[in-house]
Amino acid sequence: MIRTQGSLLFFQVILAILLSLSGMTAVHAGEATVAVAANFTAPMAHLAPEFEQATGHRLVLTHGAAGKFYAQIRNGAPFDVLLSSDDETPARLEKEGLAPPQTRFTYAIGRLVLWSTQPGRVDAQGAVLRRGDFARLAIAHPKVAPYGAAAVEVMERLGVRAALAPKIVQGDSITQAWQFVATGNAELGFVALSQVWKDGRFVAAGSQWLVPATLHAPLRQDAVLLRRGQGNAAAEALLAYLRSDAARRIIRAYGYEF
Repeated sequence: MIRTQGSLLFFQVILAILLSLSGMTAVHAGEATVAVAANFTAPMAHLAPEFEQATGHRLVLTHGAAGKFYAQIRNGAPFDVLLSSDDETPARLEKEGLAPPQTRFTYAIGRLVLWSTQPGRVDAQGAVLRRGDFARLAIAHPKVAPYGAAAVEVMERLGVRAALAPKIVQGDSITQAWQFVATGNAELGFVALSQVWKDGRFVAAGSQWLVPATLHAPLRQDAVLLRRGQGNAAAEALLAYLRSDAARRIIRAYGYEF
């Protein structure tokens, strides 16, 4: 009987310790709301659970175009962190006092791809743009999406923008531009490499041209802590995690550079 009571007391003590530790974890774990560049959707889907498992923090993700996020943040959208598709938007937010200084850094440099689901439609030099033998070309809206602005720059450099203007269909983000091509609503389109590439190879069916980086301004993507995220342990931990070797291996697997 004494032994039984002792065993019961022992298990009660262990249970109390476990509950105490569980409570400590709940106290220290936090949540961050993150505005994520549309082109970074696939990598973030890979990174978020890794981050949550490693830290105990939780992320609430919203994907979209840089220009729209800028407008939303200025109007009080409840974001703690911005992972932008450019470096200009985070810099503007910092300058306007909507992001604390010295939290901004480049988490990835993207690449642009001309892609079609049709094999042989896009050649390895992008000459299809000069031929113009297609009805629709999808791009992200250049006024709100840096990848769309890069696509316009490429067409200008190649001297085909005016000729292709009637064929262009614009998506609100690079995700919608990808959807236009994926669904056949456009025969080809400019998309982010991360949308069609993983682990050193193209994973999307069809044909593609990896646009030389010399044909447009660098797609430098900056992260920044927003004013609302100051003092938020989860937000600060995410920014630190994105600089880690583990995170960079995942980001590089989707075709990004640093």
